Amino acid sequence: MMRSRAGGSVARQVLLLQVLVVLVVVAGAVGLAVADARQSQLDTARVRSVDVARAVADSATVLRALDDPRPARTIQPYAEQVRADTGTDFVVVMGLDRTRYSHPDPARIGQHFIGDLGGAPRGHVFTQEYTGTLGPSMRAVVPVFDAHHRVVALVSVGITLAKIDAALQRQLLQIAIGAVVVLGVGALGSWLIGRRLRRQTHGLGAAELTRMYEYYDAVLHAVREGLLLVDDRDRVALVNDEATRLLDLPADAVGRRLDELSLPDALVRSLATGQAGPDELHLVGEFVVVVNQAQARLAGRRIGSVVTLRDHTELQAVSGELDTVRGMAETLRSQNHEAANRLHTVVSLIELGRAADALDFATGELHAAQELTDQVVGAVDEPVVAALLLGKSAQAAERGVDLRLDPASKVDGLPVSPRDIVTLLGNLVDNAFDAVQESDRREVVVRLEGSAATLQLDVEDSGPGLDLDQAERAFSRGWSTKRGDRHMGRGLGLALVAQVVRRHGGRVEVSRSPLGGAAFSVRVPA
Repeated sequence: MMRSRAGGSVARQVLLLQVLVVLVVVAGAVGLAVADARQSQLDTARVRSVDVARAVADSATVLRALDDPRPARTIQPYAEQVRADTGTDFVVVMGLDRTRYSHPDPARIGQHFIGDLGGAPRGHVFTQEYTGTLGPSMRAVVPVFDAHHRVVALVSVGITLAKIDAALQRQLLQIAIGAVVVLGVGALGSWLIGRRLRRQTHGLGAAELTRMYEYYDAVLHAVREGLLLVDDRDRVALVNDEATRLLDLPADAVGRRLDELSLPDALVRSLATGQAGPDELHLVGEFVVVVNQAQARLAGRRIGSVVTLRDHTELQAVSGELDTVRGMAETLRSQNHEAANRLHTVVSLIELGRAADALDFATGELHAAQELTDQVVGAVDEPVVAALLLGKSAQAAERGVDLRLDPASKVDGLPVSPRDIVTLLGNLVDNAFDAVQESDRREVVVRLEGSAATLQLDVEDSGPGLDLDQAERAFSRGWSTKRGDRHMGRGLGLALVAQVVRRHGGRVEVSRSPLGGAAFSVRVPA
């Protein structure tokens, strides 16, 4: 199979897309982490600045120094000591007029403080990010209160952004290591997913998969045969329109088990065991279906089975008629031999000079044959039924069966077609012949009453009969143990009878016959 050239396989495209998504996600996460880390550093610097400034403002040393005419002499060394101990970049104590009493650069003592004071002169804490004499910094300004809770001075403590960025760079290494780990895990996961997808799609490209689906879908809807794919768990994996029609499957059949679809038990067992033979016959609803099953394998592993279904309903009916005609032909050939033997007997008697015996022999045979013919013709106006009964009579005589037509039989018309009456009468009589074949007494009685309004058909035999379980299964078997066209129709006789009766809204019953065997009663309304 040709691989798709453009764009590579679906697995490769998905792998590249996943890697791209992972890269975008990791890059976005790193960006957010850096922004969060910087904001965290700024917040930490702001809190430290406020805490240190409050500590200095509450110091008794600062309060006493403010009463000194030259407060810078005491405050400057104290402020520098605090700055060194706390790791801040500047600690500035100033008067309300902004005059500095301390500064990291002693030359700036006595000069005015640069920057906003906010609400600090009114007793509030003020923080801001501002560029002063030491560069950009995060600073805090807090008031100094005297014993009467009056603002007598201000303390400003700050940390430069350069120091904040230096601390942030140490965190960036950890963020980078985490990003590399996440990227590696994401790439590994994408590769594993791509590998699995490659196995499932067999390395096919998206365009090729699309074409394959379109072709397969078109073929499934176009083929005249039913197609059913069953997986290794006996679930329907795929079904086309013809299979849905033949098996009368529901719309949600895909994904359900075979035994959940109201299919005949014989068909379910045959498909589940994978032993459906070539051209195996099954009766499903009103259809006679020919089933073929083949194992589906991939890389030596069984993945299910492929089942093809063909509608042979009409062919089955024609086959039944053909079997009847074939039987009648065999009967005629047999009668031909019998007639030749009788003729030779008559000729021999005449040659022996016994003409009277020859006449008695010939008229006796003619009388017996004519009596049966007159009985059938007198009771049955339908020529197809009369011909079928005469043929079955000859067949019964050949097989040593006593076939009788009940004197109460009368056919003035039929509510069913000649083909259906051949199916009903022919299969029931053949079934009766088979039933009495091993019996000591071989008797079959047919009672037939028909008009344009109704059909009543009763066939009784002297065979072993059917028990309750056999009677229930007789019409629902729907399969044949004989396979191949040569045996088509074998094992489906009673099932076809039930199919015709059901199609016409009639009923068929099985009971015990007065002859000792089975009695089949069929009633079909117009």
